[in-house]
Amino acid sequence: MKIICSKNNLLKSVSISLKAVPSKTTMPILECILMDATTNQIKFTSNDMELGIETIVDGHIEEKGMVALDAKIFYEIIRRLPDNDVTICTDSNYVATITCEKAKFTIPGKSGEDFAYLPVIEKEESLSLSQFTLKEMIRQTIFSIAVNENNRLMTGELFEIKDNCLKIVSLDGHRISIRKMPLKKEYSDRKIVVPGKTLSEISKILSGEIDDQVSIYFTKNHILFEFDQTMVVSRLIEGEYFRIDQMLSSDYDTKVSVNKKEFLDCIDRATLLVREGDKKPIVIEIRDNSMELKIDSAMGSMNEEIDIEKAGKDIVIGFNPKFLIDALKVIDDEVIHMYLMNPKAPCFIRDDEENYTYLILPVNISQNSR
Repeated sequence: MKIICSKNNLLKSVSISLKAVPSKTTMPILECILMDATTNQIKFTSNDMELGIETIVDGHIEEKGMVALDAKIFYEIIRRLPDNDVTICTDSNYVATITCEKAKFTIPGKSGEDFAYLPVIEKEESLSLSQFTLKEMIRQTIFSIAVNENNRLMTGELFEIKDNCLKIVSLDGHRISIRKMPLKKEYSDRKIVVPGKTLSEISKILSGEIDDQVSIYFTKNHILFEFDQTMVVSRLIEGEYFRIDQMLSSDYDTKVSVNKKEFLDCIDRATLLVREGDKKPIVIEIRDNSMELKIDSAMGSMNEEIDIEKAGKDIVIGFNPKFLIDALKVIDDEVIHMYLMNPKAPCFIRDDEENYTYLILPVNISQNSR
């Protein structure tokens, strides 16, 4: 095999492929990137058996062939080469020689025959979105998936298409994040759970441009994302997702409208007094048209008042400040609306159209912290 590509094209494709290379595996071949130049295209493939990526590299094929190269070494070599054309050729023993200007590397490769190819996905009906929309919807929900594997379903996000609306949901037992978006054409209803790792890696590769599209295909066990000469295939998480509609309520005794930036800055200041790992709640006292935020820790205490508009009862309630910060950071509205019932019931932050809903469970606050 002999191919010639610009360093920039190579580096971009290797960086994308690297996202599906496992850090630990019992199958050494999976630590490689498969370089396939057996057709008229140069394709890089990587696969950790949960997530697989195939990307087309712009370049010139002088001799057709295929080789699997250690992904991390290959990436580090390409990254450090001069900004010029790179020639990669292999001999009959799969030894690869990589040259660029006066630099020359020789690394052992493996036969591509043993590589685990990506599953073939039947492309029936594609859901087409702008890359900007998908990237934003992931950013606005991914922070509230569960980190530990105790409940696999919580480590993924629900993608639900219903009544021509796409809804993405994540939850971790303490909070729920929901984003909705009306779709431009009719799609059949479906419900799947996509691993958080897949979405996290996808959002790093997406350009985030409004004019760039991404096509999404679903099968019983897989989801396929196609965009910019790249295909990402992922296994789905099996099981019935939580019935979140039962957790959502439109009842409230107190509605608060507050400037998002003021509220966020205030909580941010309060967390200066909380050490990493400390579970100190921020206590919010709402009365008339003011909201007082208080925090009390071994490092000191702080309280601050901000102006609000309130409808309904006065209330004193405590929250994990991180959960409030995470939700507020991804809301673009200038003014947000909070709906509260009592100090033990969830707080809802949502817009009037319910394009987004963030549910946050309160924490118990003892009398003396009031």
